[in-house]
Amino acid sequence: ALSIGLGANAPGARGELLQWVLQALGLGIVPDEGYVTQFDRLQQFLIAEYAAGRRVVLIFDEAQNLSRESLEELRMLTNINAGSDELMQLILVGQPELRDIVRRPDMTQFAQRVAAAFHLGPMSAEEIRTYVRHRVEVAGGQADLFTDSAIALIYRMTEGVPRLVNQLAELSMLYAFSAGQDTIGQDSVQSVLD
Repeated sequence: ALSIGLGANAPGARGELLQWVLQALGLGIVPDEGYVTQFDRLQQFLIAEYAAGRRVVLIFDEAQNLSRESLEELRMLTNINAGSDELMQLILVGQPELRDIVRRPDMTQFAQRVAAAFHLGPMSAEEIRTYVRHRVEVAGGQADLFTDSAIALIYRMTEGVPRLVNQLAELSMLYAFSAGQDTIGQDSVQSVLD
C-alpha cells in the first residue's frame, strides 16, 4: 500500500516547502505552528505509515523550478529513516534542465541520493497518434477527432516533444471548435501555427 503526495510548483522558502509537503500528504497546516513542530509531525506520520506497512511517495512535478535550497531540504527530509529503511521516496518530474541542475557540482550530495533516472524522449508519429486519440477518449471525445493529416503536422512541427504536442493539440482543438468544426484537420493545426 502507498501514501502518495502529489503537487506541482512547490514554493521555495524553507518553511513553505515543508508546509507544502505536509499538505501534499494530507496532513494539513496548523496556524502558528513552527518549523520544528511541523517537521516532527511529518516524522511521526512517516513512522506511522512505515509501521502500518505503507510506503510514502512524494511526487514533485515541474521540479526544475525548485531552488537549490529546496532540493537540499528535500534531501534532508528523505534522511528520515527507520534503521536502514528510508521512510519516504521522492520522485522528481521535470524538464531536461532538472537533469542539468542535479548534475551541478554543488548538488553532488543530492545526486548521490538518486536511485534511478529516466529521460522521456520525443514520441514517434505513431506514438503521437495513439497518445492524442487516448487523451481525447479519456476526455469523453471520439478517438478520430484529429485527422491523420492533423496528427502528421503536429508530429512534424513538435518533433515529438510531449509538452509541445499537448500545447499544439489543445490550441488546435480550441481553434477548430471556435470555428464550429467537428474535427481537427490539418488546416486547423496550420492556422494555429500561422
